[in-house]
Amino acid sequence: MNTINMQDMRYLNLFSQITRINTRFYASYNNALIFCVPREVVRRAVGEEGRNIRRLSDIFRKKIRIIQMPRGLHDARGFIQTIIKPVVFKDMEIRGNEIVITAGNMQNKAALIGRNKVRLMEMQKIINDFFGKEMRII
Repeated sequence: MNTINMQDMRYLNLFSQITRINTRFYASYNNALIFCVPREVVRRAVGEEGRNIRRLSDIFRKKIRIIQMPRGLHDARGFIQTIIKPVVFKDMEIRGNEIVITAGNMQNKAALIGRNKVRLMEMQKIINDFFGKEMRII
């Protein structure tokens, strides 16, 4: 997958200590920390009544999201929609070595790209790490 710096290692270690679930799949998108765990343990990672998420959020002082890890390219659409929620896109297509997202209206396209292309670059890194593909928004 990708290289992990010391800050990422701290996030992953604290996540593991609090949730008792080991994962090495972590991403940052739109000032939120997103941890990916296998489908079977998502509920346990969230904790009873969201206790683990609240505790992690208080410690990191950031929004925390725990999502299901994609099992392959066939899960790419749902995975991307989960990450960018509440923004929605019209369509997604896999063309060779790239994933093309059709944003729909200009408001959604602007929300997907973000100021100074920050969200676009974050999403491109996530897609490259998880699927080994490039990403474009049209």
